[in-house]
Amino acid sequence: MALIVQKYGGTSVGNAEKIQNVAKRIMEEKDKGNDVIVVVSAMGKSTDQLVDLAKGISANPSKREMDMLLTTGEQITISLLAMALTEKGYPAVSLTGWQAGIKTEPVHGNARIIAVDTNRVTRELNDGKIVVVAGFQGITEDGSISTLGRGGSDTTAVALAAALKAEKCEIYTDVTGVYTTDPRYVKDARKLLAVSYDEMLELAHLGAGVLHPRAVEFAKNYHIQLEVRSSIEKESGTIIEEEVKVEQNLVVRGVAFESDITRVTVLGLPDSLTGLSVIFSELAKNQINVDIIIQSTTAEQTTNLSFSIKNEDLDATVKVLENSKHKLNYEQIETESKLAKVSIVGSGMVSNPGVAAEMFAVLAAHHISVKMVSTSEIKVSTVIEQEKMIQAVKSLHDAFELAKLQVEA
Repeated sequence: MALIVQKYGGTSVGNAEKIQNVAKRIMEEKDKGNDVIVVVSAMGKSTDQLVDLAKGISANPSKREMDMLLTTGEQITISLLAMALTEKGYPAVSLTGWQAGIKTEPVHGNARIIAVDTNRVTRELNDGKIVVVAGFQGITEDGSISTLGRGGSDTTAVALAAALKAEKCEIYTDVTGVYTTDPRYVKDARKLLAVSYDEMLELAHLGAGVLHPRAVEFAKNYHIQLEVRSSIEKESGTIIEEEVKVEQNLVVRGVAFESDITRVTVLGLPDSLTGLSVIFSELAKNQINVDIIIQSTTAEQTTNLSFSIKNEDLDATVKVLENSKHKLNYEQIETESKLAKVSIVGSGMVSNPGVAAEMFAVLAAHHISVKMVSTSEIKVSTVIEQEKMIQAVKSLHDAFELAKLQVEA
């Protein structure tokens, strides 16, 4: 008997009929003789509806109260799914994140899981029940309800799989797997048979919304095999594991993209050793994620610093910089919005020099100017004008022939 963890996203449980379909998938797994833990998200767009309700009450609601509000969405789903399973003769119990032992750091809105107390879940499994857990949520040491950020149900599922040493963690979604790029924008995007943890981690961080980055981190750290599958189609999905055994000759495995990027430039920083640490320490204290960073020294021996952020963090970023001006003594701040980030990812890039040059050549051939660049061993990211984002993605997808199934030599 194996332990299988399954996770179903909001679109998979969007209404009563879909919940019944999910129940059938779970029952099929239980009929194989396996123990099953199911993690679910809130139904459909219900989280967005709760956010809209809050905005009707307060323009700037407390993060603690937002967590209290938003976690009700998953509670509705778990109770309905447990009812559906029990009605069909499969004993089930629904547990909130805190009842399931998900303990987080004391942060509201985007908390990290720090521990999982498995006692309650293990007890319910030993009683022969299917355990249905609310994703996206946990509890802090002082007893406050917390949330894990958008996509946090993935992290809940993998954390439970790791803590309980599950055989496998299956992520069910509205697509059939991980694609070479988003098939909604590129028609010949192809489902990948497998992808490595490192590649998936880069893709997730760079805008591929199919998996939450923290979920991939958990899976890599605890060697949990993931499979991204369709909740509707009965077909195999994409395996995410340490070393990909298929299509090993792929140099670039995917193209990721993310819109709504802003470049912030701090001009005329004194050439000191402490300026950078002050800027990024203050931004971190305010939960502002900084992505690509470029530094240059001027002829006047001052420093210009550019970094990219999400549009939604612009006001907070400018406020932090203005409040720190007396420490930094910079001359001025410039910002540029309506930007996007387009990236290529592939573990084959490590042993194939010239991939970045080919990427820049493709963009130049399509008259797409590159404003910022960031690289690692397995990725190259560029910041470009947002209006040319999809054109860039399609051009790179074609140039690296990602639509073709790569047959091993």
